[in-house]
Amino acid sequence: MSVLVYIEPHKGNIKKTSLEAVSYANKLAELISSNVTALAINISDEGLKAIANAGADKILSVNNESLSATNIKALAEVVNSAIKEENATTIIFAADGTGSSVAPYVAAKQKAGIIAGTIDFPIIDGNKLIVQKNVFSGKATALYSVDTAIKIITLTPNSIQISNTKRSPNVISFAPTFDAANGVVLKSFKIDEDIAKGGIPLADAELVVSGGRGLKGPENWGIVEDLAHALGAATACSRPVADADWRPHHEHVGQTGLAIRPNLYIAIGISGAIQHLAGVNGSKTIVVINNDPEAPFFKNADYGILGDAFKVVPKLTEAIKKLRI
Repeated sequence: MSVLVYIEPHKGNIKKTSLEAVSYANKLAELISSNVTALAINISDEGLKAIANAGADKILSVNNESLSATNIKALAEVVNSAIKEENATTIIFAADGTGSSVAPYVAAKQKAGIIAGTIDFPIIDGNKLIVQKNVFSGKATALYSVDTAIKIITLTPNSIQISNTKRSPNVISFAPTFDAANGVVLKSFKIDEDIAKGGIPLADAELVVSGGRGLKGPENWGIVEDLAHALGAATACSRPVADADWRPHHEHVGQTGLAIRPNLYIAIGISGAIQHLAGVNGSKTIVVINNDPEAPFFKNADYGILGDAFKVVPKLTEAIKKLRI
């Protein structure tokens, strides 16, 4: 019986969220005296090495161009085949776009209990797995348990550190049968556009610079992008900014957008409404730049800068550039 980890197909590369899932599975396998099998779909040789370093004991390598990150039902079929092949009792997914979509299909087929969005390593209690989740828009945490024969857990991005085990797993070519025309659920990933331009996907980003209505218009977004570039960070925005079409909707973070947990989140001209906080309050460090001393975001920030963003941000960017020379 093994712990199976789903590795999201992504142009042959490994997403950080998938490596976090392998590291999580590695720790879980130690707790239950099991081993880790990674299901790698269309992953390059370099990617397979990264999976090994994160803690996989065995890798099922699937190479089939008809399997894409958008073909959710076909991917679920492949996962179900791997569960049978490995007699897996616990399956780990990253709680990102594809993982969060494939996991429920697998759970339904396997009649498995599923806990979505865990943020820490599990507690073992007999046949139960007890995991921690954020609740009430991240204002509190709760413990959830699952005791079904097959258990499925999805891991919130940036919740744990990626381990470095430098293992030499057995890589096996795996060719399960599936229906490639079984239904495409996710039609597109706009985030791919950012990757093509050299951008950093929000789900993987450890540093994020975000802007709100305080920037007054899309023509002023250059100061956000300049700071992000200096830091090597991803860019994000509040919902009003996305709704006004100043920025694309895939950059929207908040309760109705993407929930992120970067090591550093810099909010520029964002008041900090509870809906926005719900998507970012898992950040390790929050820095707020705002000219309104009553902005609620200051109460939730680790560091606050009260001032005009159009004066503060360019100076901050230049200071960072000098430090990096």
